[in-house]
Amino acid sequence: MDVVHSAADMRARVCAWRRAGARIGFVPTMGNLHAGHLSLVELARKRADTVVASVFVNPAQFGPNEDFASYPRTLDADRAGLAAHGCDALFAPGVDEMYPFGVAEGVRVDVPKISEVLEGELRPGHFAGVATVVTKLFNLVQPDVAVFGQKDYQQLLVVRRMTMDLRLPIDIIAAPTRRESNGLAMSSRNQYLSSEERERAGVIYRALCAMREQWNAGRPIAAIESDARAVLEAAGSIPDYATIRRADDLSAPYPSDRCGAIALIAIRMGRARLIDNLLLDP
Repeated sequence: MDVVHSAADMRARVCAWRRAGARIGFVPTMGNLHAGHLSLVELARKRADTVVASVFVNPAQFGPNEDFASYPRTLDADRAGLAAHGCDALFAPGVDEMYPFGVAEGVRVDVPKISEVLEGELRPGHFAGVATVVTKLFNLVQPDVAVFGQKDYQQLLVVRRMTMDLRLPIDIIAAPTRRESNGLAMSSRNQYLSSEERERAGVIYRALCAMREQWNAGRPIAAIESDARAVLEAAGSIPDYATIRRADDLSAPYPSDRCGAIALIAIRMGRARLIDNLLLDP
């Protein structure tokens, strides 16, 4: 597996693949890869001839009090895992390579409205950072297909909206969330949890499943959300939200809506902030 650090080298490889007629698949990550990330690579392999994964901890999507400095960086282990799962090239640029004019003075890509609710409201500027770096990566890798995990559902919608609006010829694929044995969604930030907290964090998935059951039984949305928050708090977490939204744009559903909805949860537990979601249709 090739390891590429510069934009120029990445472009040269893309040109060679294009001349050979290869279909390119892409999996952007921030590294510290786990089985969930590697399942994205396996899905990309099924959709493309050549697969590229990126590892870049993007400073533009971290807030001033978030964990950019402490975010785990495990490039050697990431390289080994990607090679074992059929990745053809790892693109691991430095910050200067991705932001030649600096993060604060660089061009920014903003996706209005859908970036302003839920995570966007709690983490101002986060999705502008995501959209900006994904646009840069798409420009460098020029993929035919890109795979994103459904765990980061709002991010998935932001990237889809950006790709459509900028008329980028890229097929955005959603990969199912991989879970631990207690239902906890796999995440790099799970390692911030103690073993006891990790076990308790399984409450997120149990709460989501209960929300789906109550939704399909016709219970009022406000009651479903209130019960979910109570369950999360009883497990020792601090909920940022436990909400039901329309799956296509994250707007509030009408009371008559009974399809196309999704439950989303964000909590804080110990040092970790965890998010998850579950589609509610039967």
